[in-house]
Amino acid sequence: MIKELTKGIFRENPIFIIVLGLCPALGVSSKVINALGMGAGVIFVLLSSNILVSLLKNFIPDKVRIPSYIVIIASFVTIVEMVMQAYSPVLYKNLGVFVPLIVVNCVILGRAEAFANKNSLLPSILDAIGMGTGFTLGLLLIALIRETLASGTITLFRIGSFNGIITIPGLVDSPVRIFGMAAGALLVMGYLKAFFNWYTTRN
Repeated sequence: MIKELTKGIFRENPIFIIVLGLCPALGVSSKVINALGMGAGVIFVLLSSNILVSLLKNFIPDKVRIPSYIVIIASFVTIVEMVMQAYSPVLYKNLGVFVPLIVVNCVILGRAEAFANKNSLLPSILDAIGMGTGFTLGLLLIALIRETLASGTITLFRIGSFNGIITIPGLVDSPVRIFGMAAGALLVMGYLKAFFNWYTTRN
């Protein structure tokens, strides 16, 4: 069971090893707060859809299996959209089209088809938590590197008197702007992918 929970962190990390869900990984990773919001949304949808698919797998006919999964996933994505719009409209605006695109995120649909459809409830829950956490950590790592280098800040949620922005001395006055652009996202992704390839070959 521990294997199912931890495999998504390194051994089968959705972003760096399986290479799925790269559209949001590159598109929303310019700020840490965006990565946190997208990661939370993906974990919720992945966990909820895996649970439902695992419970209903014996009742869904094979010929409508994929459309059924998409309907299930889209229902939970709608919940995420409504919650974000109600409680964090700024975050929802920053994430933009990438929130509804969770419906076609290959990580979620892939786990429903490859795992939840073939396993019982508990392994499906552990798989969803592990893969969702791995996706979120990957997204956070990319965003942390990009935002730190591109603007010299780390943007988090506002809490009380904390304005949600951590300033990095030295970098804030001389940022490397390219990391805030699409080319910077690809550059960071490439180096991190190379590191994960090296790490997995050694273990």
